[in-house]
Amino acid sequence: MARDYGWELSTAVVLFHEAVARRLGLNAAEHKALGVILRGGPMPIGALAPELGVGATALTGIVDRLEKAGYVLRQPDPADRRRTLLVADPTKTPDLGGIFADLGRAMGEFQSRYDEQEMAVITDYLDNTIRVLRAQVAKLTQTDPGRA
Repeated sequence: MARDYGWELSTAVVLFHEAVARRLGLNAAEHKALGVILRGGPMPIGALAPELGVGATALTGIVDRLEKAGYVLRQPDPADRRRTLLVADPTKTPDLGGIFADLGRAMGEFQSRYDEQEMAVITDYLDNTIRVLRAQVAKLTQTDPGRA
């Protein structure tokens, strides 16, 4: 039986992010949500849903747990006080520099074996893998009857 590299890669990525999330007292979905908020700056709660591919009920639970853990704050939108923004608490921003620096070093070590042309092929493969996965997530979340 041939190795299923797609399954192995996706499992390894999910398990890595789950391990990072556990370090923060979160699960992988909460960790991903926190990352979106940290990179995207203050944002309306609803803006997280398409980024995470979850419905309103799941999103509320994720935001509630991030708030309870102290990672995010809900604040009124100064431009529209009817809206609530999610803001990363600057006093509780997780320091994951060591974890991701170690990952970056390890990835850099093996990537240095490839020349520019090989890296172009690898990059093309990864770009297309990401595109296909995003399309599949969109397809699955649009047709999921149990999505709240």
